[in-house]
Amino acid sequence: MNETATAPTAPLRARAEIDLAALRANVRTLRARASGAAVMAVVKADAYGHGAVPCARAAVEAGARWLGTATPEEALALRAAGLPGRIMCWLWTPGGPWREAIEADLDVSVSGMWALRELVAAARLAGVPARVQLKADTGLGRGGCQPGEDWAELVTEALRAQSEGLLTVTGLWSHFACADEPGHPSIAAQLALFREMLAYAEGRGVRPEVRHIANSPATLTLPESHFDLVRTGIATYGISPSPELGVPADFGLRPVMTLSASIALVKRVPGGHGVSYGHHYVTPGPTTLGLVPVGYADGIPRHASGAGPVLVDGKWRTVAGRIAMDQFVVDLGGDEPPAGTRAVLFGPGDRGEPTAEDWAQAAGTIAYEIVTRIGTRVPRVHVNEQQAG
Repeated sequence: MNETATAPTAPLRARAEIDLAALRANVRTLRARASGAAVMAVVKADAYGHGAVPCARAAVEAGARWLGTATPEEALALRAAGLPGRIMCWLWTPGGPWREAIEADLDVSVSGMWALRELVAAARLAGVPARVQLKADTGLGRGGCQPGEDWAELVTEALRAQSEGLLTVTGLWSHFACADEPGHPSIAAQLALFREMLAYAEGRGVRPEVRHIANSPATLTLPESHFDLVRTGIATYGISPSPELGVPADFGLRPVMTLSASIALVKRVPGGHGVSYGHHYVTPGPTTLGLVPVGYADGIPRHASGAGPVLVDGKWRTVAGRIAMDQFVVDLGGDEPPAGTRAVLFGPGDRGEPTAEDWAQAAGTIAYEIVTRIGTRVPRVHVNEQQAG
């Protein structure tokens, strides 16, 4: 059976079309690259702006054995939506919903003693052992426990709580700082330290189900880092984690999101006509202007003013002047497409449209930010929700 769109396709002011068939294909590609390791599809931040629940379901259908979120609230929402299996969350603050996470059978990350103490206390109240993964800071300098005495204390206390039936250490993990920069000296240094910290914990009796450090770029380029599990974030959504590593097609990936809007107005103007706030663009001669009804309130980066590319009526156009809160203008060069014509800001790129990476270059940022920042005023329209039979 062919996969078909199950969502309505009526014209909208704007829409972010999410191709779940592409997402499933990306997960299958990443599984093939994972050197036998399991794949965790990371669906934090509403699946990088793509819609957490539909994307999580599609990823699991394609063989992702784990789901990952940053916050416990994100993970609990997946459970509430009926997502089964292994779900891990790692960004905790004091007083977080430890007991709720334990009772929802989540894998929770612990980076230091304060978190372990709160987790153990919650496990006593719940009467259920917690599933905990100990995070090592191997050089990123964000979350994670420092090597040496801090790691020794965390491992010792976790094993003590495990012997009391309060928790099970299910994983040991870390995160790369520069895996998107091939050959960066920190990569080898972090891998070596991770192996040392693993050896220490395992030498004291930790028997983790999974050991993991590989993110999207490491999954694609560093097979020696794959261990038991790889965590694929941006690559799941068909975006290259770094232009230096290659475009998505180089890795067999396809961008999942296509962002478009309906042209709200087309009008003729004379030469010398200022456009948008500050008149940073003035028409060089008589022309036509098209009004695209999305702006920085929808997540279109203001930093891309005067540079952001848009496909209108088969031709690339560029944002003319400032991107405003709700709208921006393109110079149509005398063409007069009718109001309602679709303006494609970005998509896979194989139909002539710009990509999220093109917008990242225009805004001086990364493609991660482009897709993640698309706001809630833009409906996500999920297509190909049914997997082919």
